[in-house]
Amino acid sequence: MTRLAPLAVLCLTLLAGCGMVALPTMPSWVPLLGEGKPVRASGTTSKKPEALPNAPVPDRVSLNAPENVADRVIAVVNNDAITLGELQENVIAYRYENRQEQAPDEELASKFLNRLIEARLQLQEADREKITVEDSELAEELAERIKRVGAKSQEEFEGLIRAQGISMDAIKKRLKDSLRMSKVVRRKVALRISVTEVEIDRYFEANRPKLETGLGYHARHILIVPDGTTPEAWEAARPRAAEVRAQLVAGADFAELARQHSGDATAKDGGDLGTMKRGELAAEIEREVLALSPGELSLPYRSALGYHIFRLESNESLEGEALVRARQQIRDILYREKYEARHETWLKEIKQRAIIEVRLGSD
Repeated sequence: MTRLAPLAVLCLTLLAGCGMVALPTMPSWVPLLGEGKPVRASGTTSKKPEALPNAPVPDRVSLNAPENVADRVIAVVNNDAITLGELQENVIAYRYENRQEQAPDEELASKFLNRLIEARLQLQEADREKITVEDSELAEELAERIKRVGAKSQEEFEGLIRAQGISMDAIKKRLKDSLRMSKVVRRKVALRISVTEVEIDRYFEANRPKLETGLGYHARHILIVPDGTTPEAWEAARPRAAEVRAQLVAGADFAELARQHSGDATAKDGGDLGTMKRGELAAEIEREVLALSPGELSLPYRSALGYHIFRLESNESLEGEALVRARQQIRDILYREKYEARHETWLKEIKQRAIIEVRLGSD
């Protein structure tokens, strides 16, 4: 397999940014590489590839090929060719970014070939839609990519990539394709999605416990421990707990009574449980605490340890800014779900209209 120098791989990988908007399930390390080449059929030029629309990609494809056949056509998408070299570059870039052997080359090749086919189909859609990229857009995006590489100027960047055998024209072509893909997906997918307030309300009510999981609360408690395990010991502990609560109701200092009477490790801290997230305490204990209003005392609550007296100090709720953040989170979730579903449907539609021939199979 052809090996690319680290800088070359980095340059190729950086070109993936905008194009990934067009393929939301594609990881950011998958570069959109290569230019479509017209397929020249041997014999008659009127014969189309013998392939079904949306042709399946083999489960295992081989990347083992000498460098002089890197231009070998491995798939044809509506008479637009994908070469073995493009596929090799994708797998190499993945290996370089991940620095570990997560899967055999053959498995990666199968996945990336399918993604290259999808990318080529989307570029063809951009052609049909007559989508263009202004020079100013390309210059702005190129400047951002140059910054990511760490080059101080475009001239320095050009020198770096030229040393790796990559032309600036190739970089600009690939980046332009990436921007065109973003635009066509925006037109065909993103702009056709909306999330209503009614949908947000419905999700909010159905998932309120989950949304509240990240909220915190602050509480104190006093634990009255029975002097033994007998029923008599438990009965004797109950009025002790009631007496401590009565003192608290009368205005006694909670922290001081906790230090005097609590059998919990928090006694030295005045019974302070600190600020906790929902789910950190046992469910039955948490229910007792969160049933209180801030500043309110609980009745003595019996657990396996003894009798607890809780006081809720503060409690975050889905109101105000927290509610605004939660609703924005819901909007993002629903939008992403709709986006992915709409994008998948659109890809299936354009695949069904296409003639796709896969020429690379198991060795």
